[in-house]
Amino acid sequence: MFNESNQTMDSRQITSRSTDVKDSKNKLDAAIKNAQEKLLSLQDKEGYWVFELEADCTIPAEYIMMMHYLDDINDELQQKLANYLRSRQSEQGFYPLYTGGKGDISCSIKVYYALKMVGDSIDAPHMKKIREYILSQGGAAKANVFTRIALATFEQLPWKGVPYIPVEIMLLPKWFPFHLDKVSYWSRTVMVPLFILCTLKAKAKNPHNINVRELFLIDPDKEKHYFPERTLLNKCFLVLDKLGRSTRPFISDKTHQKALAKAVEWFTERLNGEDGLGGIFPAMVNAYEALLLLDYPKDHEQVVTARKAIDKLLVINEHDAYCQPCLSPVWDTGLAALALQEADKEGTYESLSRAYDWLKSKQLSDEPGDWRIARPDVDGGGWAFQFENPHYPDVDDTAVVAFAMADSNVADLDESIHTATRWVIGMQSENGGYGAFDVDNTNYYLDEIPFADHGALLDPPTADVSARCAMLIAKVAQNHAEYLPALKRTLDYIRSEQEDDGSWFGRWGTNYIYGTWSVLLGLEQTHIAKTDPLFTRAASYLKSVQREDGGWGEDNESYYDVKKFSGQYHMSTSFQTAWAVLGLMAAGEAHCAEVKAGIDFILRKQQADGVWDDPCFTAPGFPKVFFLKYHGYDKFFPLWALARYRNELAN
Repeated sequence: MFNESNQTMDSRQITSRSTDVKDSKNKLDAAIKNAQEKLLSLQDKEGYWVFELEADCTIPAEYIMMMHYLDDINDELQQKLANYLRSRQSEQGFYPLYTGGKGDISCSIKVYYALKMVGDSIDAPHMKKIREYILSQGGAAKANVFTRIALATFEQLPWKGVPYIPVEIMLLPKWFPFHLDKVSYWSRTVMVPLFILCTLKAKAKNPHNINVRELFLIDPDKEKHYFPERTLLNKCFLVLDKLGRSTRPFISDKTHQKALAKAVEWFTERLNGEDGLGGIFPAMVNAYEALLLLDYPKDHEQVVTARKAIDKLLVINEHDAYCQPCLSPVWDTGLAALALQEADKEGTYESLSRAYDWLKSKQLSDEPGDWRIARPDVDGGGWAFQFENPHYPDVDDTAVVAFAMADSNVADLDESIHTATRWVIGMQSENGGYGAFDVDNTNYYLDEIPFADHGALLDPPTADVSARCAMLIAKVAQNHAEYLPALKRTLDYIRSEQEDDGSWFGRWGTNYIYGTWSVLLGLEQTHIAKTDPLFTRAASYLKSVQREDGGWGEDNESYYDVKKFSGQYHMSTSFQTAWAVLGLMAAGEAHCAEVKAGIDFILRKQQADGVWDDPCFTAPGFPKVFFLKYHGYDKFFPLWALARYRNELAN
């Protein structure tokens, strides 16, 4: 009788567990189907996906300042931009570089100036709070270089408060310590038109004569500390800065005109149509203003096109508006495709085919590009980040797109895949790693020049980009042994970059969770055993930073204080949880309790419309300087994680 009772209870427990498993599977399948259908509905008819890309308030403030610089003011638009700016102010009054971040004086100055231009009274409570914060930080003289240049063009501080960056830099030989080829693509595109603006001392029209003298603690003309000495090398560069200013009168007009012509030739060659110089807002605005400063007519084709490129970045809503720093269709399309392939390769074949047809049309081949300076013998084959940016293909995007193609089972992609792989291998740096756009862009001493107070002048190799290159190379090297030496060098680099706690730094996503996920997905494609410390230590790190609610989250503060904020945040996010569980599954941990808890968190946070809504910023443009919110990250990463989990359980 006792045995019969136990058998009955065991039968009931088995039936109950079976029902629970079935319910969980049904819930998981429904969540995947809902997210998949929503993502498919967001695909453009041409085949790509592109989501909004939001930065801090600096860029919408700069757009307002640009209108007043030119005396070309769209009142309705500037009011909407102002509504956006006011809504982003912190409770303390300052403006951060990302949601919930600490105050940034430079961003706050530009917002204050922009709002004053729009007509906000300096006695309004929100303006008082911004001003009090700025003054508490030492006043507007303590702004970064880019902000001081803007203030100089509006005659709010003297040009002595701006680094000496004469257009004659264009004539420097390659052996000289500073040369355009020695800095990153984004630095080049921003700096060349800026050389013109600073050399000719551009002056804003400023039709309403708006000033911000109340933001200075002392008279800007009497300020002596625009360039605080940071290091001995920096001190040497400051001496050279003073020397350059003193020798300015001795530069002949012929030399000046030659340099000016070379600068104009350089940036007009790269204007990039309606996608703009470098595909990035600061470079576009500098180019547009430089053309007008050089007396190009407003109706000149290049001027008209340059303005169209800027305005394509606007996101205009019913009550507010903001300006994006750039557009991200290639990146968004590659990642969306990977999520859909994990979810349902066969069922989304038609959608994926359209995406890859579009991507094939955007693959670069023999176009001119700055990358050819370092690699003149390498054939093209990359993709840019934006719709068009042929001078600057992106190694990271290229690796993601080519890997997605190789993983897709879509026909007629082999040529694109191998062309891209050969280009990626050709872009390998000497240490085995990969930068995003440039090869061996590691002249770190240049971070000490007065212009580089933002610390984002260079594009050195990083673990996250290198891991995606390894992921691609390993995927396609199965029948191409000639790719294996490059793969070995990349893996050696990745191994050398692993942190003591098992994580990897995330250069292009926040931060150690992103870096670790990136590397683990790359390593999974290789023959390295899952018992290798590369896998086991990384998995231990991810488990150690899981939050009590089952999710993961990491604050951008981890770029400032690694020990305190690595893998830490006051909340979990769907996309960072997706990164963590994808990383753990890549490490062979699909059935661990931490992955199950992470999946449960993602399921709980899914909205009725099938997607997720994370309010925080997701990535750095430049760590400590510029941060981004990719609006697509909470659309495709959670779907990818849920689908991978379902597939792991089925296997």
